[in-house]
Amino acid sequence: MMAINVVFIILVGCASGLAVGAGFVAFLTVLGVIPRLTQLTKTMNLISWYEWAVVLGAVIGTIGSLRNPVLGFSPYVTVPLGLAGGIFVGMLAAALTEVLNVIPILAKRVRADDKLEILLMAIVLGKIFGSLFHWIYFAEK
Repeated sequence: MMAINVVFIILVGCASGLAVGAGFVAFLTVLGVIPRLTQLTKTMNLISWYEWAVVLGAVIGTIGSLRNPVLGFSPYVTVPLGLAGGIFVGMLAAALTEVLNVIPILAKRVRADDKLEILLMAIVLGKIFGSLFHWIYFAEK
């Protein structure tokens, strides 16, 4: 009976991983996020570097989430790494919103076509204050 449970857990884990992986690949390929990101940054010649960065990031992130490592970097190393990660995630989000035309659709829905700058500032400030709130009140110390 115990072996059946273990096999079932392994199958569910593999199926879940395949579903998440397929969704991630569909997200990147159907929406064309990486090519659009390289267009925005004018670095089309480095597209293979972006692709390998995504693949290695997914693999290293998976290994890290399974092993829960404690790296013990100094703040002088951690701050630039955090800034680089934040910049990448921000650029990826910008490329996604650009591809999906989210902001013009949102402005049209809330009838704020003439106040697009205010809408953008609300989104930016909301992201900043939400991140600060999370890190001040919920981050483990």
